[in-house]
Amino acid sequence: MAGKNFALIGVAGYIAPRHIKAIADTGNNLMAAYDCFDSVGYLDSSFPECYFFTKNEQFDRFCSKRMMTDNPLHWMSICTPNYTHDAFIRYGLRLGTDVICEKPLVLNPDNIDNLLDLERETGHKAYTILQLRLHDSIVALKKKVDEGPEDKIHDVDLTYITSRGKWYYASWKGDIRKSGGIATNIGVHFYDMLQWIFGPVKRNVVHVMSFDRVAGYLELEKARVRYFLSINSECLPENAAQGEKRTYRTICINGNEFEFSAGFTELHTLSYRKILDGEGFRISEARNCIQVVSDIRHATPIGLKGDYHPLAKLPLSAHPFGWDGK
Repeated sequence: MAGKNFALIGVAGYIAPRHIKAIADTGNNLMAAYDCFDSVGYLDSSFPECYFFTKNEQFDRFCSKRMMTDNPLHWMSICTPNYTHDAFIRYGLRLGTDVICEKPLVLNPDNIDNLLDLERETGHKAYTILQLRLHDSIVALKKKVDEGPEDKIHDVDLTYITSRGKWYYASWKGDIRKSGGIATNIGVHFYDMLQWIFGPVKRNVVHVMSFDRVAGYLELEKARVRYFLSINSECLPENAAQGEKRTYRTICINGNEFEFSAGFTELHTLSYRKILDGEGFRISEARNCIQVVSDIRHATPIGLKGDYHPLAKLPLSAHPFGWDGK
């Protein structure tokens, strides 16, 4: 599959450099890129000949004309804001390329059904990035659970606090209609990982949900999961805050901390290798985690009742701009 031509939408975004590196590392060519922002000088280090566009119409014209040549585009990579993924996947499939889309694939599970219909209609395929499934430690944990007693129910506590400044709330990420909220924007890959290891969700309870955090309980086939996700630095444990760390991530399984902080640097490249070899994760693989975050987004929090994460008790914060809502 070496030497295939790629186009990339969202090249100025945070996650795009990982996709650029993966395209280069797999021996392929980035032929065209599009973003409404033009801070893309890093392209020079890998693909200085890449055609770049800040207008969708110009990008579409270039891609459409290229598809009528003997050196067409083969793949479309999508690194845009969450709420645009569905439309750009559709664009890539209808253009005549296969598609690789960053997570979260879409915001609602119904979108997946429509995309599967379009795959069948166009004859092209769409893949998503679920790179935690490729992490060595996580693969080993799944193997251990799979080979353990079938009736074993594991107790899991997930805590993920990744501090964000006030800019976050003014961007699309701070708009639940565009990002899907905290659970979708920073948690979707964790929900996918947990279901991949411990089986599908049987019960989904939300205890606390606000603009900067979500806490709840998931009952999986082989696990009871209490989770707390936040972007507010005030939620950091004292030892993390004293160390001036802005991110705190821990998963405790049956009282033992599960360590997987290293080994992330090459996971996008590995994802691309598997996709190009026909072994990537098709968009149907994302259905379970998209269902979970959709259910969380539309849930009514029950408060501090039942089995909740200890950090759910933290006092809620006021929105920095005074905006109301989740």
